[in-house]
Amino acid sequence: MTADWKPTAEAALARGRRFDRRIPSFLLRSPISRVGYWWGTGVGWLWGSLWSTGPVERRAGLWIFQGMPRWTFNRGGVCVGGCFLTGDTRPTDAVLRHEAVHKEQWLRYGFLMPLLYLFAGRDPLRNRFEIEAGLEDGNYVRRAR
Repeated sequence: MTADWKPTAEAALARGRRFDRRIPSFLLRSPISRVGYWWGTGVGWLWGSLWSTGPVERRAGLWIFQGMPRWTFNRGGVCVGGCFLTGDTRPTDAVLRHEAVHKEQWLRYGFLMPLLYLFAGRDPLRNRFEIEAGLEDGNYVRRAR
């Protein structure tokens, strides 16, 4: 990652805020988004139940499915609704702080979350959802000293 990632991240957050103003308010943090969050959590539970070979535990407000095969999730893990799906390594408190923000994003955006995340892109320095969740906690950039 580049050493001076903060301007790029700030620009991505500003773009995201501008875009959010175009989303009808009844879709955000509403009964509709709550249904989307529960749908996502159900999908996460189903996928985790099918593929997890490790312990399933509740930490930081998330259902954590460990021991997932590498092909069943991206990067170090994925948050789907209220579930965090990951591999064999037990997630750190910092990673769980990062994933708990993604859970809150699911609560805010509901059904829109997968589509908005897709359009935010795969580069974490330009993906507003990863930036909001904390690039340092998500292990995308080194922690500032």
